[in-house]
Amino acid sequence: MISTLQVFNSTYQVNLSKPLDISIPIGSKKKWVKAWYVNDATIKPVEGDGFIGAVALGGSVNFRDICFNPHGNGTHTECVGHITEKVHSVNQNLKQFFFPAQVISVAPQPIGNDLVITRGQIESAQLINGIEAIVIRTLPNGIPNKDLSNTNPPFLDVEATKLLVDWGIKHLLIDQPSVDKEVDGGALASHHAFWNTKGNIRYDATITEFIYVDDSILDGLYLLNLQVAAFENDASPSRPVLFELQKA
Repeated sequence: MISTLQVFNSTYQVNLSKPLDISIPIGSKKKWVKAWYVNDATIKPVEGDGFIGAVALGGSVNFRDICFNPHGNGTHTECVGHITEKVHSVNQNLKQFFFPAQVISVAPQPIGNDLVITRGQIESAQLINGIEAIVIRTLPNGIPNKDLSNTNPPFLDVEATKLLVDWGIKHLLIDQPSVDKEVDGGALASHHAFWNTKGNIRYDATITEFIYVDDSILDGLYLLNLQVAAFENDASPSRPVLFELQKA
């Protein structure tokens, strides 16, 4: 299916039959990630009163319970409710699902014992004027396939985050478990800066973490479809999908 759309006063064509999925599924045996000391996600048949929810075990249907933490297991999207006293729902605050997005690749800089994405690196990425979403691929690239708890993963310097806000970025996607340092004493500086919690809160802005951008996806302009499961919670499992844009 080929669609034509206007982006930044230019006409582009997008092939909606060729999505580029940048999510990491929950419960996959081939690809999995977790952080924040949570348990592995589990998917188990319901059992009781002679019933078992597994056809392979003699049941009439597959009927399974799923247990996971949206912040710790797999790709997820969160809103400002993640850090406010009132638990705002990402399902209520994300009302648009397609955005012009830019993919950038950044090799976080060593600063002390940390690996940090700096303001200078964001400036050097030459952000496209008018984009609403940014997709950050950290280098070296690769699916983590592991528990990132207690590993001090790379994160965004707060000045880099403020620059993204100044550029009008509403949706920040990154392949790390957080935009902030794993152990920061609860400061969550980049989260607070991105949602502007000390000013006019950006309720419609989102942060998506634990994505994976394959090497075959080049840096540049894309159409982003940010798909979020309809959980009434500050965060939800999500499936961000990119589509290549070709000038018509």
